[in-house]
Amino acid sequence: MKEKKNGLLRRFLPYYKKYGWIVAVDLLFAALTTLCEVILPLLVKEITERAMNDLASLTVDFILRLGIFYIVLRIIDTGANYFMISIGHIMGTKIEVDMRRDLFAHLEKQSHSFYDNTKVGSLMSRMTTDLFEVTEFAHHCPEEFFIAGIKIVCAFIILSTVNLYLTLITFAIIPLMIFTLIYFRRVIKRNFAESKKQIGELNSQIEDSLLGVRVTKAFAKEGLEKAKIEKGNCEYLRLKKERYYAMGAFTSATRLFDGVMYIVVVIVGGIFLVHGDITAPDYVAYLLYVSTLLTSIRRIVEFAEQFQNGMSGIERFMEIMDTEPEITDKENAIALENVKGCVDFKGVSFHYEEDKGEVIANLNLSVDSGESIALVGPSGGGKTTLCSLLPRFYEATEGEILIDGINIKDVTLTSLRENIGVVAQDVYLFSGSIKENIAYGKENATDDEIKEAAKMAGAHEFIEALPNGYDTYVGERGVKLSGGQKQRISIARVFLKNPPILILDEATSALDNESERLVQKSLEELAKGRTTFTIAHRLTTIKNADRILVLTENGIEESGSHKELIEKNGIYAELYKLYATI
Repeated sequence: MKEKKNGLLRRFLPYYKKYGWIVAVDLLFAALTTLCEVILPLLVKEITERAMNDLASLTVDFILRLGIFYIVLRIIDTGANYFMISIGHIMGTKIEVDMRRDLFAHLEKQSHSFYDNTKVGSLMSRMTTDLFEVTEFAHHCPEEFFIAGIKIVCAFIILSTVNLYLTLITFAIIPLMIFTLIYFRRVIKRNFAESKKQIGELNSQIEDSLLGVRVTKAFAKEGLEKAKIEKGNCEYLRLKKERYYAMGAFTSATRLFDGVMYIVVVIVGGIFLVHGDITAPDYVAYLLYVSTLLTSIRRIVEFAEQFQNGMSGIERFMEIMDTEPEITDKENAIALENVKGCVDFKGVSFHYEEDKGEVIANLNLSVDSGESIALVGPSGGGKTTLCSLLPRFYEATEGEILIDGINIKDVTLTSLRENIGVVAQDVYLFSGSIKENIAYGKENATDDEIKEAAKMAGAHEFIEALPNGYDTYVGERGVKLSGGQKQRISIARVFLKNPPILILDEATSALDNESERLVQKSLEELAKGRTTFTIAHRLTTIKNADRILVLTENGIEESGSHKELIEKNGIYAELYKLYATI
């Protein structure tokens, strides 16, 4: 456990590198803030000694000089504290921003399979709540331990000069105190990790329920969704209650040890005072230093929760950062340029998990540049999977895929995907304007280019008819637009991208007849001159494809044009007859 914690800290330390001077100044000012607490007991001791032993030397002038000296120290303390609170927290926030930037960049590298098995709500929790805890940790961790260390060391040295035996007796209590508090701290840490996991699950559940609120209302299942959230809430409450019980024991033990240490100093110190082993001024100073010592230990104890929160946040951060992307650029990968669009699948196989059978097995397929390929067949036959292997959303487990004779594993992911356009059934529009969503297809696209793409997609007329035209806000996930409108905007986005290879994954299956007609016309325009893979359940939309492939769990069972496959009277003919009777 200790090695794991040390490993986390070692990996976290590089985030301080950019802000080394801030950390150094922060620690310097942290040391300055200890001056008042360390020097005050000495000033009290000096006044007490003069009052008891040399009252004539205790003049108003002397007291004023001590007062001015202490006020100067307080001014220094005020300035140092301002720096620590303001600049120190800003540094912590900058570290949080750096970590969030790294985490988001790492998440963008992850393949589709990662998101298939990871809840977005949990990732959101790690990028927000966890990293906020790290902010507080990054700022307070160095200075809290540094300040406490200085005070404890100074207190030990000064108290030892007053009475070594009393000091050793007093400090002998500290190990027992620390041992007890460490035990409770571990309980809190374990519970905190469970709470973090639960809040991630709860966030994910709430997000899922809110995104599906229209379905919930349509089926009148508000009660069911409330029950789901209530179950997660109750589990969260249970974990929180356990945590606060441990925290109660933690803080109560701290107060108990405070009282024990005070009474030991009072009783043992009083006995030494009676026997003349210490003087009254030393006794007063000793009590003040013990107060400073306990304050330091108490600050460490109070910071322990923040420390655990921060360590938990760092651990959850590192868990994601340690998840290596399944699909990456190979060393010396080249850019895919001047693509003509010839595609070859050679002995390609794929399965999603080790313990499941192959979705695609030893598939061979050659597609000429500009050829239109349609994929049909029963669900689970591997149509979408086959098309997902081409842009390397998933990695083929066997065989190779070539574009213009170049293995797609030998080219950079960016250049590969820049040359492939995808229009899916489930259109995702980002929150923003229509113009921004179309412009996603090409960086720095001009307004004229955006409008031209919209015209080619058959979207220009309905966009212009909207109150704000191309600046119309589409709402979250494009909720303010109809299915056909969203689909045509997604097609315009691909028109703007202008890729030589096109994948149409059931792009019209969720649309009504009128919207399908408009979108299908746009798709036919988009597919001209491009190598196109079309997945379709509505077989009338693929009658003009150059080649239709019937893909089943046994592989490609039929291949040919619409006319050839109808005449063959096989699987495709049966599917077409069935579709025509619907």
